Amino acid sequence: MIGKVLKHYKIESLLGKGGMGVVYKAVDVRLQRPVALKMLAPNVVANPDRRTRFLREAQSAAALTHPAIAQVYDIDEAEGGIFIAMEYIDGKTVSRLIAEGELDILGAVEIARQIAEGLAKAHEAGILHRDIKSDNIMVTKDGHAKLLDFGLAKLLEPATEAPGTSGLPDRTLTRGHGQTMPGAVMGTISYMSPEQARGQDLDPRSDIFSLGIVLYEMATGELPFKGETPLDTMHAIAYEEARPVTVIRRNLPPHVHRIVSRCLRKKPEDRYPNARALAADLKRLEQDLETGTRRSLPPGERLKAWAERLVSSVPYGNKGLVLAAAALVVSVALLIVRVNLGSLIGPAVIGLLIYRSARNRKRQMLKKFSQKMATFPDVRAVIVKEDKVTVVADKPPAALYLRVTSLIEGINKRLYFGKHVEAEVRSDLAEEEFQKLLRQTGVVYLRDEAPGGAVPPQD
Repeated sequence: MIGKVLKHYKIESLLGKGGMGVVYKAVDVRLQRPVALKMLAPNVVANPDRRTRFLREAQSAAALTHPAIAQVYDIDEAEGGIFIAMEYIDGKTVSRLIAEGELDILGAVEIARQIAEGLAKAHEAGILHRDIKSDNIMVTKDGHAKLLDFGLAKLLEPATEAPGTSGLPDRTLTRGHGQTMPGAVMGTISYMSPEQARGQDLDPRSDIFSLGIVLYEMATGELPFKGETPLDTMHAIAYEEARPVTVIRRNLPPHVHRIVSRCLRKKPEDRYPNARALAADLKRLEQDLETGTRRSLPPGERLKAWAERLVSSVPYGNKGLVLAAAALVVSVALLIVRVNLGSLIGPAVIGLLIYRSARNRKRQMLKKFSQKMATFPDVRAVIVKEDKVTVVADKPPAALYLRVTSLIEGINKRLYFGKHVEAEVRSDLAEEEFQKLLRQTGVVYLRDEAPGGAVPPQD
């Protein structure tokens, strides 16, 4: 496409590629200004639903005008394809700024505040972004942040819509095309909200969670939720607490932790109610950083932050803290009260039996897990090796990933001892590699039609 002219846009260079298509730098020969030209991928054009989604993206994004949102100029068709002409941003992505170490905490807070203000504008217009990440935020040379790519934008149903009015033309578009299919997972995994990871309905507070992840990343240089596999990452987002930013970087002001922590609450109702409230909080913090003011947290907030740091430093989190406290209480009691050691034999035997039962609990739960996996026709085998579970499937649907995440989380919540169970879903195994797995120990389920028949659970 380099050198071609589409309508009145001359394509100069490639800027990047994504799931929806390719983005080029071009020149509007009529107005003599640079633009970013987003071309819809051919396979997307052939799909009427995705074509409609792409057009809706342009229409909804074009209605937004805010300094922190990349402006959409035009949408048109040429050579059998669809393209969008949008504002060309001369700058760097936030991910690149982080990688190159060019962000200090004041810059991070300023960028987050600008994006929060832009999101507030979009949310008030009934539009969700749903793919906020450090690669989708650019910073110009003069320090202005711009939010890119509303490719996953969702038109929200108007709050004033009354029952029975969905038949109106303007409502039908919103209702019929604006909702996510149940169980569909959209967005970039590391920046998803818990409700995105579970395939649930979204509202503006989902974008607030994702922006909180970006602020965490800018402040620490790390992502708050990460795992060895996409499934592990989704599991961490949905159920695990992030390490406080003040634990990773101890020189950060406590209010940075307070704001990030509120953005990353698992329940949407525990987060900021809207992006405007987040922007106001970030603006106050920005002013404090500029003037050198260091406001102390209220006593309750300080106690809560101390507790979070304590939990993050103890193995197994809350469970480890409870076990350590219980052991301390028992030790002190035995020192204070002179107890006949012979009288402790009976309770010790009972305790040992309970301990063995708890130790075997993981194996029993994994056996039930494999039985539940057997109900999925796409699952070929389940292999358990130590604390790692591998589910081999033909073409795993999103529902299978979500089910595995939910079941593994249930197992880990009910564990009293030992490491947490990790799981992965494999659909890319060659037949030779699959057969090699079957020859190893740990196969707890094998689909009947697979070579060799079903394998009973191993002791």
